[in-house]
Amino acid sequence: MRAAGGMGLSEGSTAFPRGPGLSTSPARCVGVLVVLLLGNWGARAQSEFQTSSVYLWKTGPWGRCMGDECGPGGIQTRAVWCAHVEGWTTLPTNCKQPERPDNQQSCFRVCDWHKELYDWQIGTWDHCRPVLSRSHEKPQECLRGEDGIQTRDITCIQKSNGVPAEDVICEYFEPKPRQEQACLIPCRQDCIVAEFAPWTECSKTCGSGLQHRTRHVVAPPQFGGSACPNLTEFQVCQSSPCAAEESLYSLNVGPWSVCSVPHSRQIRQARKRGKSKDKEKDREKAVRDPEARELIKKKRNRNRQNRQDNKYWDIQIGYQTRQVTCTHRNGKTAALSFCKQDKLPITFQSCVITKECQVSEWSEWTPCSKTCFDMTTPKGNRTRSRTIKQLPIGSESECPQLEETEQCITQGDGVAPCITYGWRTTEWTECRVDPLLSQQDKRRGNQTALCGGGIQTREMYCVQANENLLSYLNTLKEKEASRPVDRRLCTGPLPSTSQLCHIPCPTECETSAWSAWGPCTYENCDDPQAKKGFKLRKRRITNEPTGGTGNCPHLLEAIPCEEPSCYDWRIVGLEECVPDNEKPCGPGTQVPIVICVNSDGEEVDRQLCRDAIYPIPVVCEAPCPKDCVLSMWSAWSSCSHTCSGKTTEGKQMRARSILAYAGEGGVQCPNSSALQETRSCNEHSCTVYHWQTGPWGQCIEDASVSAFNSSASWNGEATCSVGMQTRKVICVRVNVGQVGPKKCPENLRPETVRPCLLPCRKDCIVTPFSDWTLCPSSCQEGDVIVKKQSRHRVIIQLPANGGRECPDTLFEEKECEASPICYNYRWKTHKWRRCQLVPWYVRQDSPGAHETCGPGLQARAITCRRQDGGQADISECLKYAGPLPSLTQTCQIPCQDDCQFTNWSKFSSCNGDCGGVRTRKRTLIGKSKKKDKCKNSQLYPLIENQFCPCDKYSAQPVGNWSDCILPEGKVEVLLGMKVQGDIKECGQGYRYQAMACYDQNSRLVETSRCNSHGYIEEACIIPCPSDCKLSEWSNWSRCSKSCGSGVKVRSKWLREKPYNGGRPCPKLDHVNQAQVYEVVPCHSDCSQYIWVTEPWSVCKVTNVDLKENCGEGVQTRKVRCMLNTVDGPSDTVEDYLCDPEEMPLGARKCTLPCPEDCVMSEWGSWSRCSLPCNGSSVRERSSEFLRQPVEGKSCPAATEREVCTLNKNCYHYDYNVTDWSTCQLSEKAVCGNGIKTRMLDCVRSDGKSVDLKYCEELGLEKTWQMNISCVVECPVNCQLSDWSSWSDCSQTCGLTGKMIRRRTINQPFQGDGRPCPSQMEQFKPCPVKPCYQWQYGQWSACKVEDAQCGEGTRVRNISCVVFDGSIEDVGKIVDEEFCGEIEPIIDGNKKMILEETCTVPCPGDCYLKEWSEWSLCQLTCVNGEDLGFGGIQVRSRAVIIQDLENQHLCPEQALETRPCNDGHCYEYKWMASPWKGSSRTVWCQRSDGLNVTGGCLVMRQPDADRSCNPPCSQPHAYCSEQKAKEAPEKAEQPAETFNLGL
Repeated sequence: MRAAGGMGLSEGSTAFPRGPGLSTSPARCVGVLVVLLLGNWGARAQSEFQTSSVYLWKTGPWGRCMGDECGPGGIQTRAVWCAHVEGWTTLPTNCKQPERPDNQQSCFRVCDWHKELYDWQIGTWDHCRPVLSRSHEKPQECLRGEDGIQTRDITCIQKSNGVPAEDVICEYFEPKPRQEQACLIPCRQDCIVAEFAPWTECSKTCGSGLQHRTRHVVAPPQFGGSACPNLTEFQVCQSSPCAAEESLYSLNVGPWSVCSVPHSRQIRQARKRGKSKDKEKDREKAVRDPEARELIKKKRNRNRQNRQDNKYWDIQIGYQTRQVTCTHRNGKTAALSFCKQDKLPITFQSCVITKECQVSEWSEWTPCSKTCFDMTTPKGNRTRSRTIKQLPIGSESECPQLEETEQCITQGDGVAPCITYGWRTTEWTECRVDPLLSQQDKRRGNQTALCGGGIQTREMYCVQANENLLSYLNTLKEKEASRPVDRRLCTGPLPSTSQLCHIPCPTECETSAWSAWGPCTYENCDDPQAKKGFKLRKRRITNEPTGGTGNCPHLLEAIPCEEPSCYDWRIVGLEECVPDNEKPCGPGTQVPIVICVNSDGEEVDRQLCRDAIYPIPVVCEAPCPKDCVLSMWSAWSSCSHTCSGKTTEGKQMRARSILAYAGEGGVQCPNSSALQETRSCNEHSCTVYHWQTGPWGQCIEDASVSAFNSSASWNGEATCSVGMQTRKVICVRVNVGQVGPKKCPENLRPETVRPCLLPCRKDCIVTPFSDWTLCPSSCQEGDVIVKKQSRHRVIIQLPANGGRECPDTLFEEKECEASPICYNYRWKTHKWRRCQLVPWYVRQDSPGAHETCGPGLQARAITCRRQDGGQADISECLKYAGPLPSLTQTCQIPCQDDCQFTNWSKFSSCNGDCGGVRTRKRTLIGKSKKKDKCKNSQLYPLIENQFCPCDKYSAQPVGNWSDCILPEGKVEVLLGMKVQGDIKECGQGYRYQAMACYDQNSRLVETSRCNSHGYIEEACIIPCPSDCKLSEWSNWSRCSKSCGSGVKVRSKWLREKPYNGGRPCPKLDHVNQAQVYEVVPCHSDCSQYIWVTEPWSVCKVTNVDLKENCGEGVQTRKVRCMLNTVDGPSDTVEDYLCDPEEMPLGARKCTLPCPEDCVMSEWGSWSRCSLPCNGSSVRERSSEFLRQPVEGKSCPAATEREVCTLNKNCYHYDYNVTDWSTCQLSEKAVCGNGIKTRMLDCVRSDGKSVDLKYCEELGLEKTWQMNISCVVECPVNCQLSDWSSWSDCSQTCGLTGKMIRRRTINQPFQGDGRPCPSQMEQFKPCPVKPCYQWQYGQWSACKVEDAQCGEGTRVRNISCVVFDGSIEDVGKIVDEEFCGEIEPIIDGNKKMILEETCTVPCPGDCYLKEWSEWSLCQLTCVNGEDLGFGGIQVRSRAVIIQDLENQHLCPEQALETRPCNDGHCYEYKWMASPWKGSSRTVWCQRSDGLNVTGGCLVMRQPDADRSCNPPCSQPHAYCSEQKAKEAPEKAEQPAETFNLGL
């Protein structure tokens, strides 16, 4: 029940709202009553209530419209379920089934093509309505306006018939536009008027008159502003009294009536009279000349056929009348007799009956110009037309539009989709590096060897896009099928026509140094033959070249030798000297310690040396006490020569020294010669041989090598078959040349044949020829020039690898068939018909009416003719023949007293004489020849003279100089390809200034009159861009370290900065702005230079004991720095090349043992310290006992130890990696892919770089990458398109016309390439042509013939003027023949109005003045900001009063507005003059300086008067700001405090 009661209360509260006039207590009572009633109802129907209120049907949103067909047959569904009021879902049976909402409904299924059928119809915004503001009061001063809101209607409609549709259809394609928007109701704007003009002169020269002054409206009242004040002020003026009485009456002419058709009876009578007269004339003529009568009859018939009298115009000449009245000054009409005038104005005239233009019904729409269907390209057009049935005669309105065009689309099942067009491109050309080179690059001369980054181009062409683009990309047939079409058909984005590319740089082969010569060995140890052998030395490839090992030098050299062997014993040491016969000392032998080695010096199994001679034991001496003791032999020195010849013989030596001299009875020391030994070495001859290989030949197809897999790829290129290639291999003797092949080891001969893969043949692929270009389909005017039509085709793929060559012809042209010559159309005018007067019954009461004479109208027929005279439809002439000739003209039937003349002849020609005279003539005709008054040449001259113009012409330059323009020629071509930036862009060109030609009256004339071709031409120079110029690279510096890794540097110096848009310099070194550096790591072999020592000399005893020859002394040795080679130290070099810290000692103290002393050998090498060097390990060295001492004497210790101390005798080693080098390119590359390198260094713990072997022996881990790829950005020069052709002149005539041509950027510059020039368009002045146009003269004063006031006429002339095309030039009148070819249009109107009616006010009339000029265009603004209401202009007419008594007859002053563009915001401010006493002038001024009335806020108006009211008369009193007298006791305050209104 709680829920029910709650619901009931809520329902009750909404059902009975409290009205504004009800008190609160009755409302409360009603509420209680409702609760009680609902409670009773609930008690009676509890069960029903629970079912209906506790469970409710719930619905989800409608789903998307589904269905098989588009349109109204769709179905959309939604979920429907039963839920408890608390929100949980329950069984559907708990809800009332009859109330179950629908779960589906029909709907409109929208498809994509409906987009063309439906659209939003957007109505216009309605008026801005105020938003109900909560503020109680509006501000007194309106600053911006009032916020408002405006709405508009938006409906989804069917485009074809405008029938409304559901919004969801349009919303499917485009969201519904907003229906309301905020707007602003601007502040009310009162009318603003200008200041009064000065007073006019008095209206009367005598007596009492009026003078007036007027003003005009500057801005109209808007947005509820107040109306305009009076625009006229008048005052009475007095002059001297009038001598004669002033006339009170004036003859007033009324307006002409509407043109009326004469009564038919009178017309018939007139015709009868005319016919009887004609018959009489014909009868007279027939009597005189029957042949002439027949000719006249034929001509009349022919004219009648040609006239087409009633087809397009039916000219009826009628009449019109007007009233002439006599008017009193007070405006009342009086009898004509009061206006005393002899001749009254004419009251009738002939006129043309006005006929409006009549057109036929619209024709059916033509078929749509676009016969296919697609959504992307523009729509087609269809047109309908109508024809003229009746041309307008005497009507102000023109004929309506005769043709109408609208957009259309073609739809339906049978409509084919539109052909689409797309860009296709040819293959990229070969990659070229030379366009990237700078001006100074010396490599320009040798372009074949260049590599690295380059640029390649391709052409693009437009084709009809294929349905299946993939097949185009995948099959060659499609390529062949795509014929090029006109480039203008392709509208998509242009594909790129140039791109960067890369030519792999060849890697030069790098080899190691030669190894030492090996032993004499057989060619082939597996097959030893005879006694022929070779000594070999080898080197290996350290860097593989690109292109295979064929580009490397030979890797093996051989020297023939005798007694070869493949294996030999090598002595690696000697055992202890064992004295003979087991004696303790004396002569003995030493057994050699040997290993078996092969020819490469590698240890092998000892069995292999079984055929070799085993080394015999060596004789030695174990010294006895008191014997001389010698040291061990030193190692053999390096061989003095690498080979032996006639003049050279290799020698090597070894030495030993005396360690102790002999005592008495001991074996004495040998003489010095026995302390050295020499032996021959490198006894082989100096004749060195090697195999030399030539380059591999071309790959030639070889069917026999079918086993090779032909589907493989070679260097990443597709291959089609297997071939063979060969090379020449010869045996060469070094420094001699080719020798027989037997001199070189045969088994090491390189291969001469190898298989290769042939790249696929590529045939030339060419598109089919395009269709022939169209010949002109329209007719040709004037001299027919035979046009040509052409077709072309495009090479898509160039031939390669022996493929089919391209055809020679890519462009063909042929002459078009001659086009028909255009017909020119012209109006043919026929003879004027007879002059038609006003009907007799109208003019019979006028004086002199008994004569059939006077002014009338006559008509003529016109027909449309082709230039050849043939008849044409009038619509052709309306289009092409210019304005319609006049169909009627005024005419005069001469009266008896009139003089008649022929028309004036043309003026005679001038002979060019300055000051000559030209004449024209006329003659009297008919009875006028006999009348004396007609012969009066003063009144009626028959000859008129005119001076010939004195034509003097002068030329003068006008306008600015043009840009410097290069002569148009062929683009420079280099190696058949456009080179970047080498398009002719600089050099000598010409600039132009237009020349204008003027006559002696400063009128512009054709430039040919001044013998000028229209230009001043002046040579000019476009400076050529000069690129940044750097020096060549310097040589590389020496490696900064003699041992280990250092850097070497080379640099370029700035020679010349770029100018005129040349290539910029690379980023210069920031320290020294004039240098560019390249830094590369380098490695110096630590064992390249070594210290070499000779054996120590004998110890020279300082304290000489001649008997013993022993004791303390000094010994020396030679220490030299030598170049270390594979064969050992060779040449002595400067000491600085070796490490000075490592230099061995050259002298030392020593002890020469006495004969009885123990003799020890030299100390051996120190053992290696164990790592790490932490002071806990020791190293030792030892020596051997060479001679035992005599009894009683002992030997020193044979072993010596020392503690391993870090950085003294024990070192740690670690790898160090250098910095990366700069990006290194091949010497032949400009840019592109390069490598950065760095090196490993082995560094000792004391910071010294040592040989890498120290780190390698420790097996340290190398985790660094030594090379990484890098890219040097390519300097791509800006590439521009060719200049377009010159545009048409911007002006058809005048001084300021310009022609423009443009170019576009095809390839923006990149990197250090040459930037694009700023000038992307050039202008050139057009030749000056005079501008001619028709121009109205001033209206004459309004003239009423033979009357004082009423409706009159005013006339004006048109004249041909020449002007220079500028706004300032008002033009100068010239002869009308200059405007002969110009259609007479003035201010865009073809209709020339040379005469119009006007009104001359009668004396005493009150009338409106002429319209003022249109005001300036003014916007609605706030604080100088446009509110978007558009501009408005206004003009006004002020009322002029001539008689005060007639004020009640005055018309209202008039106001007219129109919208305008280019408006401005104007502000209005109060201005005040300085005070003069107690007053000053205050006025309102517009921001452009115009003084106005209105516009300034009244509440802000400054005071113009500061006088006190009542006046201050008491002593010491003054006027306060409140303008009231203050008490005298305050008189001491200064009076100057008053500053009101400032």
